[in-house]
Formats: sequence, C-alpha cells, structure tokens
Amino acid sequence: MARKNTLTGRQKAAILLISLGPDVSAQVYKYLSEEEIEKLSLDISSVKKVDSNLKEDILNQFHQIAVAQDYISQGGIGYAKTVLEKAFGKQEASSIINRLTSSLQVRPFDFARKADPQQVLNYIQGEHPQTIALILSYLDAEQSGQILSALPKNVQAEVASRIATMDSTSPEIISQIEQVLEKNISSSMTEDYTQTGGIQTVVEVLNGVDRSTERTILEALESQDPDLAEEIKKRMFVFEDIVTLDNRAIQRVIREVDNDDLRLSLKVASNEVKDIVFQNMSERMVTTFKEEMEFMGPVRLKDVEEAQTRIVNVIRGLEEKGEIVVARGGGDDIIV
Repeated sequence: MARKNTLTGRQKAAILLISLGPDVSAQVYKYLSEEEIEKLSLDISSVKKVDSNLKEDILNQFHQIAVAQDYISQGGIGYAKTVLEKAFGKQEASSIINRLTSSLQVRPFDFARKADPQQVLNYIQGEHPQTIALILSYLDAEQSGQILSALPKNVQAEVASRIATMDSTSPEIISQIEQVLEKNISSSMTEDYTQTGGIQTVVEVLNGVDRSTERTILEALESQDPDLAEEIKKRMFVFEDIVTLDNRAIQRVIREVDNDDLRLSLKVASNEVKDIVFQNMSERMVTTFKEEMEFMGPVRLKDVEEAQTRIVNVIRGLEEKGEIVVARGGGDDIIV
C-alpha cells in the first residue's frame, strides 16, 4: 500500500471508512451522492491491506481536520488558526488549515455568514454593485435576501443582475475584499478560480426577499435584460412548489390549467405533489385522472417539462393578478 503522502484524498477516505467499520461507513454513505459512493466504493474494493501505522496516520489526520472544522464553526478560520498554532505549532497548524480548505472547500466570507445581516449591510452598502454582488453570492440565500431588500431601490436590480451574470472571480480579489470586511480573517485560498453567482444564486436570493422588492427588481431587469428576467422568473417557482400553496389556491389552479397538462405533470410528480393535488379534487375526478394516467404509457421527459412549465406560468399569472398567494420571504405575504 502506498504511503500517506502519495495517496489521493479519495484513497485516504477509503482507508478511513475501512478503519471505521461497515456500520459507521454506511451512515457516512447517506450523505454522499451516487457518483461519490460509486467512486469511493471502487477505491475501498482496491485496498488489499492497510498497515497499522498508515491507518493511525490517516485517522489522526482526519481528527485534526475535524477539530479544525469545529474551531472554524466557532470563530472562523482566523480563530481556528490561532488555536491550532497553540496546540500544534505554526507549521503543523498551517498544514492542517491547508488540508481543510482544499479537502472540505471552506467557502470565503465564512465570518460574514455568522454575522447579522444589518452588520454586513453597514459594511457593504457604499461599495460598488459588483463588490456587493460578489459578497451576497457567498452568503446564505436568506441572509442575502434581507440585505438586498435593504439596499436602495436603484441599486437592487443592478446587484441582482450582476449576481446572475457572475462567472468566476480570482482568489486574489476575493481575498482583498475579505480583508476589507474582516481584517483579522486569514484565509488560505486555493489557486483555482472559484465559481459563484449565476442565475440559480439570484433566484435563491430573490426567494428570500419580500414580494414588493422582488417585483421592483424583476421589472427593472425586464427593461435591462428581458431574456435574463424571463429565465429568472421561470426558476422562481417550479412545479413541485405546488405543495406550498394553500388548498384554495390549488383548487383555483386545477380549474385554470389544461387537464392534459396536469395529467402529464402528475404522472412523474412526487407522491407529495400527487397527494395534495388529489386532495383538492372530487373523488370522481381523482378516479378519472388516475385511470387516464395509467393508460398514458411512457412519456417523454421533454413533454413533461413543457407541461409543467405551462402550469407554472398559469400559477405565476394568477399570482400577478392577485387571485392566489405564493408564499415568499418578508412580511407582505402574511394573510390576516
């Protein structure tokens, strides 16, 4: 078996799981993707024998990284580095932090995600929209939504647009911005470019703002970049989100949409979606729908997605006319 310093991260993970035993490994597998499980299982199957010294080295390395991660969650990377230096010395502490940031992908602005949104807002509200967009794209969606709602209206749409169109940012720029926000944070950055932002990020952020802020931003984006605004709107509410509607709204949607579209969409929908839709139909209608869905046979995914898109468009149209309510962040969707 190769020595520790020649092993890949996945090979070390395989040896770690072998050392922990099948029961613990099975619990770890629950948190992995199918691809990760497949690759890791292949590495585990290729391990013939692990000598006790290598096993002890890898277990010790894992323990150090786990401890460092715990320190980071308590007070950020700077705090973790200070504690680890006292425990292991500067050289070993730097080695642990480097392993942690490369293997667990510690995201920048960790300290900001632990801060109150108002505190972050106080730091960034006078910054350039591109800088604000970069910072918000790294924060939790709910936190970013609150900050975006509090920005001046003439800045909100530009920041949202920059988040959506953001591609990659060099680690040097990210590090400089981090230092301005929190000069005590000392972060070890990987040399590759960090992917962030994108349309899905701005969708998640907008889902965290109040309805009036969302409307203001989307209207501004429609005039600046209609295609981008349309793509964002498509992702704001997906078919499976029907479960978040109240019964009155679901009944209104059922009356409004094409039955063929609804049957096609429900054929591959989750049981949760099927249950809540069928609960808002008459028994006769449910029986008819289930029979017709059984007789449909195999369907093309493209046809299902197009049907679901048409239903989502109906839902958004009903919402815009004020006929149903789609729950969002903020206080203006509270029904009294």
